[in-house]
Amino acid sequence: MANPLPEIRKTVVLNAPIETVWQAVATSEGIAGWFMPNTFEPVVGQEFILQAGPYGDSPCKVTDLNPPYQVGFDWDQDWHVEFQLRTLDDDRTEFTLIHSGWDADKATRFGQPHTAVRDIMDGGWEKIKQGLPAYVEGLAR
Repeated sequence: MANPLPEIRKTVVLNAPIETVWQAVATSEGIAGWFMPNTFEPVVGQEFILQAGPYGDSPCKVTDLNPPYQVGFDWDQDWHVEFQLRTLDDDRTEFTLIHSGWDADKATRFGQPHTAVRDIMDGGWEKIKQGLPAYVEGLAR
């Protein structure tokens, strides 16, 4: 990358065992429940679509899979997203999201500069701190 920007990193502790959180972050139904509709399948090399509402369908490809600790995928042309899970000693799970691939010299396929989109996405990912716990707690019941 010519002019890299910092990755987006968000961490939240979930009141559920790691197996429950894995269902929320590594299945199509789970990802749709807190993030966006998709055609995800947990298979390395599998191509899938994130249905990004007004931004249309975003092509993605699964790059990493280490159940129940990590799933990663390339998103559109420049980004990489990784979900990392870690068991805590009291049957809770720490979830960390890492969204990388930002470059101040690049723009999205819609012509938006990465610098602006990164700020928007940083705010959007901040919302996982409400949406993902609510979804996971519904699964845990």
